[in-house]
Amino acid sequence: MQKERDSGSPGQSQTGTVPDRVDKERSEASPVRHRRKLGLLLVAAALVVTFDQLSKRWVAANRPEMELVPGFLDLVYVRNWGAAFGLLASHTELLIAIGIAGSIILLVFFHYMSPVADLGVLSFALLLGGAVGNLVDRIRFGYVVDFISVQFIRWPPFNIADASITVGIFALLYFFYRSGVFSQTYERSHRARG
Repeated sequence: MQKERDSGSPGQSQTGTVPDRVDKERSEASPVRHRRKLGLLLVAAALVVTFDQLSKRWVAANRPEMELVPGFLDLVYVRNWGAAFGLLASHTELLIAIGIAGSIILLVFFHYMSPVADLGVLSFALLLGGAVGNLVDRIRFGYVVDFISVQFIRWPPFNIADASITVGIFALLYFFYRSGVFSQTYERSHRARG
């Protein structure tokens, strides 16, 4: 007995289409596998936080002012009382609340997405580790220690947590693109309209 598929009917997926791949990945995401991915997420995020905190501790203790790569990269010591670009500098409590809420949202979103691919897990880990790394500073000191200064462009100093968040955002966007999340959302919105 052969199954027939009407490839032109809306709502039915063709073999090998984006929805099929996403459904297959979700069916492979068993509770055991999800726990393993959650464990990987937490370990990777903890490594980011550890590396971030150790680097900030060293910089705060030594307060270096040195050129790492001439004309390109310097090591400095800056207390950043705000968020990116010094925004909300006098609102430490708000920044702490945003950091906590953002971390919780990342965990909920990770649970909902349940990414099978390691790139998806790593993306979430970089974001979570970066958010928690800066959150630890804000709770302990009321400010974040920044120490990496790029010289070839005008850019404020940043730290390992900031770099982790930036790389995590781009990695997550790439993961969404590769996994077909954008295509699936686009297809759903067109089916809903038509």
